[in-house]
Amino acid sequence: MQILLFSLMALVIVVCCIGVVATKNPVRAALMLVSNFIALAVLYVMLFAQFVAAAQVIVYAGAIMVLFVFTIMLLNLSGDTPLSSPGSLRTPFVVGLGSMMFVVITLGVFRYFSNAASVSQDTTNNVGTVETVGKFLFTKWVYPFELTSILLLVAVIGAVVMAKRRID
Repeated sequence: MQILLFSLMALVIVVCCIGVVATKNPVRAALMLVSNFIALAVLYVMLFAQFVAAAQVIVYAGAIMVLFVFTIMLLNLSGDTPLSSPGSLRTPFVVGLGSMMFVVITLGVFRYFSNAASVSQDTTNNVGTVETVGKFLFTKWVYPFELTSILLLVAVIGAVVMAKRRID
């Protein structure tokens, strides 16, 4: 049963991710992203990380997506306007974002393999509790947590630059 549910949620996540990138309507893309967040929360529940699943639904599927939809409606984006023009910041933005993602992923993999042997049995039993998440987030994982926040800030700035219309 768990394998079937995992396979179904993985399929939903992949289809929704493709839908976010492939659709031209920004509101539909945002709704696909909400579906992706909810399917990811189901995977968290399957991993007995109830707190992380609740935070996923409340923070991302709720607050962040309301912000995205509000921004889409406020900017009145349509699919007809091009995102780049000659002399735009698209290439430096992609290179910078790609570099930041590479650094965050590399640090995460390095930390995972360096801490994999030191995880105790007590920690694995309480993986989804608020106490365990807070302890790891603000002690062992504070550096990747801060790098992720910088990465998200760069992504938001890039989205604003890409969505900004050139006024002639």
